[in-house]
This record gives sequence, structure tokens and C-alpha cells, in this order.
Amino acid sequence: MEFIDLKVQQNRIKDRINSRIQNVLNHGQYIMGPEVKELEDKLADYVGVKHAIGCASGTDALLLTLMAFHVGPGDAIFTTPFTFIATAEVISLLGATPIFVDIDPQTFNFDPAKLKLAIQALKSNDPSIYPLPRLLSLPSSEALLKRSAPSTLSFELSALNPRGMIAVDLFGLPADYDRINAIARKHNLLVIEDAAQSFGAEMNGKKTCALTDIACTSFFPAKPLGCCGDGGMVFTDDNTMAEIIRSLRVHGKGTDKYDNVRTGINGRLDTLQAAILLAKFEIFPEEIELRQQVAQRYSQLLSALSFELSAPFVPSGYKSVWSQYSILASDSTGRDIFMERLKAADIPTAIYYPKPLHLQTAFDNLGYKVGDFSISEDYAQRIFSLPMHPYLAEADQTNIAQILLKGAK
Repeated sequence: MEFIDLKVQQNRIKDRINSRIQNVLNHGQYIMGPEVKELEDKLADYVGVKHAIGCASGTDALLLTLMAFHVGPGDAIFTTPFTFIATAEVISLLGATPIFVDIDPQTFNFDPAKLKLAIQALKSNDPSIYPLPRLLSLPSSEALLKRSAPSTLSFELSALNPRGMIAVDLFGLPADYDRINAIARKHNLLVIEDAAQSFGAEMNGKKTCALTDIACTSFFPAKPLGCCGDGGMVFTDDNTMAEIIRSLRVHGKGTDKYDNVRTGINGRLDTLQAAILLAKFEIFPEEIELRQQVAQRYSQLLSALSFELSAPFVPSGYKSVWSQYSILASDSTGRDIFMERLKAADIPTAIYYPKPLHLQTAFDNLGYKVGDFSISEDYAQRIFSLPMHPYLAEADQTNIAQILLKGAK
């Protein structure tokens, strides 16, 4: 059994994929070919925004967005510690400071109530209100003269300027953007939706990537809509931001490739990957509905284990795209027992995420410590994910549930 079975999907649309690839080979426009624009137009229309800008990865999508808003040293960006490193990594790459905010215990997403406290704590320079970075000092004039890498420069908390937040739609479920956007408006903060795992999901009838002023997604192969390599996209209704991001993704290009009006990156989406995504997008709405069926079946089968395993929670009005089906064991020992039993039956599992970002070496300079974000730390010890994809057979799910039942205390 595959954790995410891409072969079934590929075999189903092999002719369409091959035809799309052959078209690219025939016209030979491998960089920024017509398929890129076609994909951008189709996905913008699907999401319901004016602009979709294809780029090289979901990480680049986040980086380009922060660059477009001139985020840099002295700026603070709030985000979650319970996610993949790319979300916070891009903040540090630009010399800004990630300010972590714990997750909601039901949804695993950015908790708006804790976000309010974190903003208050930073603005009043009072970590007693909410945990803040501890090891920050103003950059020395010597460091600035030596033009040290941005990641080596840090600032006093009182000197940090709250600029915005990156909210993550973890495992395919949108964050609570009604509350998050309201908080952002009150404090004049930017909201970036990290929809790397949630493309195609919905909140109150509106699709992800259209829930904030600007949003980013990933087309990594394991995502709900994935290519056969790396790819990403930025979505916005803001004409100015769209123009800037299009420039930034091609080295800050102006009117032509040798007219550079800003410093950018090489962040283009390959034409071949766009072509593959176009073929996959044809069946994407159907695959979303298949994911709903798989998730509902899991939840029904595992209901008998509700005292030892907590199934995912989806609030009223929300539609998850089920990038992962992640469950919580009662403790780390219980998780180990369940995972070992599945492993013995050749059933793969995964842990997203075994160590929250605030405790990872990459962010040692922030000085966070164990206990700062207790829910993320607790869940990291108890969470694990079951095989999840649109073509998971009912018999396989029944087998998984039976093995888990045998592993119950």
C-alpha cells in the first residue's frame, strides 16, 4: 500500500499527460511557455481572483510575496510553529523575525485568540502576556559594515515592527480567516494565506487562495494538486502586487530581460510542469470529492476508537481538501503501538510534524524554549497520519481500521 498513490492517478490520465508534454516538446518554449499562462488563467478563475502567478515552488511563492511587500530586517511576521519549515524559513531568509503563535487544539491551525495575545505582547514588549523571542539584540555597526547575512542580524523586541502574518491551512483545512482578517485589519497587518496543503478547500463557500489579500500554494507532487517536480503559485486581486511578483520571479525584470527594475530571483514555473498540472486539473474537482469520501469513511471506521484516537475536526461551513488524514493518539506510547502494528502489516504512516519549529536548531537564535507553545509540543508527540489519496480502496481502509482496533488497549 502506498501512503499517497500517484501511480493510480497517472495511469488514469496518462494519455492526457503525454499529450500535454508532447505539445511542449513540439513548440519548444520550455521557460514561460503558453501552458504557464493557460494554467494561471484557469486556476485564477477556479479560485475566484484576478491574478495567479506561477512560480518554481510553494516556498518561492511565499518568498516572492514577502519580497513584494518589502519585508526585511526589523519586521516581525507572526506564524505557526506547527508546520513545515518553509513557512518560517522565508521570513528569516529576508532578515525578518518569525514570531510564533500556538495552534487551535481542534483544527491544528493558527489560533486567533493566541494571535491577539502575541500582538499585544510584542507591541507592549511584554513576554509575560505571550511568549516572545528572547535572544534578540541590535545589529552592531561592525556587522552592518561587513554586510553580514540577514539571518545573522537581529533586533531588540521594542525595535521590531509588526508587519503581518502567515497563516497555514494545515492538512487541507482553512484557518479561521474571519477572525484572523479582523485582527489584521485592527492592527493594519498583512495576511498571507499559506495554502500549500489546501488548494481546492473551502470556507463558507469561498475557495482557499481567495480568503485573504494574497495567498500562496504548492504543487509539490504529494499535494492535492501536484505536478511531477516542484511548482507553486501566488494568488491576489491586487493589480500592483501581481505586477511586482511577476517581475520578482524573473530577476526583477522590467520591460525586457535586460531591464531589471528591482532585485528578484529565478522563480519561474517550468512549462512542462504547467502542462502536467493542466492535465491533472481536469480531474481535480472529482478527486476532491473522492477525498471527502475517503475521509468520511476513515472517521466512521475509527469512531469505535474515539477514546484512544481523535479523528480530525472540520468546523461547520468548512471543507477540507484532506491533504493528510492526521489523528491524535492519547499519548506518545499509544502512537508508537498503533504505528508499529500498521508497519508490521506493511501499511505506511507518517508524522507531521515531530518537532515544532520553535525547538528546531534553525531557530535557536530566537531563544524559544520547551513549554512556550504547549499544544504544538504535545501534538507533535501524539500525531500521526494514515494513507490518504483519492483512490484509496474501501477494503484497505477497513483493514487499517481493524489493525488499529487490535492495537487498542
